[in-house]
Amino acid sequence: MVLQLDGTLDEIREQLDPEEFPETVECLESLENEDFGGLYELATALVNCDKTKQMPQFLFDFIVFLYKECIGGDDDRAMCDLGALYYMGRNGESDFAEAFRYYEMAADKGNRQAQENLGYCYYYGRNVEVDYKRAFHYFALGAFDGHLNSLYKIGDMYRNGYYVEKNPQEAFRIYLHCMGTMTEESEQYIAGPVLLRLGQMMLDGEGTERDLRGALVCFQKAEAFLYNMVMDGEIEYRRSLNSAIEGQAKAREEMEKTLPVLEWKYD
Repeated sequence: MVLQLDGTLDEIREQLDPEEFPETVECLESLENEDFGGLYELATALVNCDKTKQMPQFLFDFIVFLYKECIGGDDDRAMCDLGALYYMGRNGESDFAEAFRYYEMAADKGNRQAQENLGYCYYYGRNVEVDYKRAFHYFALGAFDGHLNSLYKIGDMYRNGYYVEKNPQEAFRIYLHCMGTMTEESEQYIAGPVLLRLGQMMLDGEGTERDLRGALVCFQKAEAFLYNMVMDGEIEYRRSLNSAIEGQAKAREEMEKTLPVLEWKYD
C-alpha cells in the first residue's frame, strides 16, 4: 500500500526544508530501502519525527489521511493515535473535540491507551466537564492492565482527594510502587513525573516523613528525565521540568538551615 503513495510522498518531501525537518525528510527518503509494513506504520513513523517542531499543515493532513484509511479497516490503534495527534496539536493548535471523539471510538473497542487518554480528558476537563469519577474509572482500567501513567494519576487523585477520600500516604505508596515496577523503557516517560511528586512529598513531609536529602535526590533525577522528555518533543512537561529545578533550590535552602554552625577558635 505504501508504494501506491510514492508520488504523494515525493511531493511532501519536496515541500519540506531538510534543515528544519531533517528527521522527516530522512524518513521519507528511507522509504525506498525500508518497508514500514503499511499505512499505520508509515503514519506512526512520520508522527515520531521532528517532535519538537510544529508540523506543517500539509504533512498533518497527510498523516490524518493515513490514519483515517486505517480506521476504515477498523484499526483501533489508528483511532487512538489520531486522537493523540489532535490532542497534542502537532499542527499548532489542539483540537480536544476531535481527540475525544477518536479516543472514545478506540476505547469502545477496548484500546487501553485510549481509555487512559479519556481519563486525562475527564481529569483536566478537555472537551468535557471535569468528572473525577469517570477519570478514576478510566485510569483504573489502565492501571489494572499495567499502564503506569494511569497508576500514578490514581496516586494524584488520592493525593488531592479527587473522587476518592484524600490519602497522601496511599498516594506516596502508589508513586513508590510505580518506581519499583517500571521497566528501563517505561522509565523514560514515567520516572520524571513520578520522581517530581516523590520529591515534593518528601520536601513537605506529605504522606511520609520529611526527608530533605531524599527530596533533593528525587528532584535531581526528575530533572534529568524531564529534560529528556522535553527534548524528545514532550513540550507539555516543560513546567514540570521547571518545578524539578525549583524543588532542588528549595530543598537546598531547607538543608542549609539544618547544618551546624561552626565557630572556629584559635589559640
